[in-house]
Amino acid sequence: QVQLLESGGGLVQAGGSLRLSCAASGRTFKNYYVGWFRQAPGKEHEFVAAISWTGGSTYYSDSVKGRFTISRDNAENTVYLQMNSLKPEDTAVYYCAAKWMVFDIVRTEYPYWGQGTQVTVSS
Repeated sequence: QVQLLESGGGLVQAGGSLRLSCAASGRTFKNYYVGWFRQAPGKEHEFVAAISWTGGSTYYSDSVKGRFTISRDNAENTVYLQMNSLKPEDTAVYYCAAKWMVFDIVRTEYPYWGQGTQVTVSS
């Protein structure tokens, strides 16, 4: 089992920045892809970004490409999502999720999830 805990959410003005953290415990993060998803009120979960175990492969949705950066520190068992140039439409609950070995953007392919952290961007 992998337990995930997100932190770093909050309220920020449009154009501002936040850094989200996803800390894993329970077992090693080794060979797990970690993804960030978000869910705005009344909407489905949306894939945001993902990173391979080595950090050598990263993936972004078109809506965040160039503004968000995903990274990981395996020594600390933590994955980060640096969010810059935030827009009101980025407002959502952000979740990190983990899956074994293979990249995917489909929410249901990720068996391990954190509880989420709220990000609110004011205009």
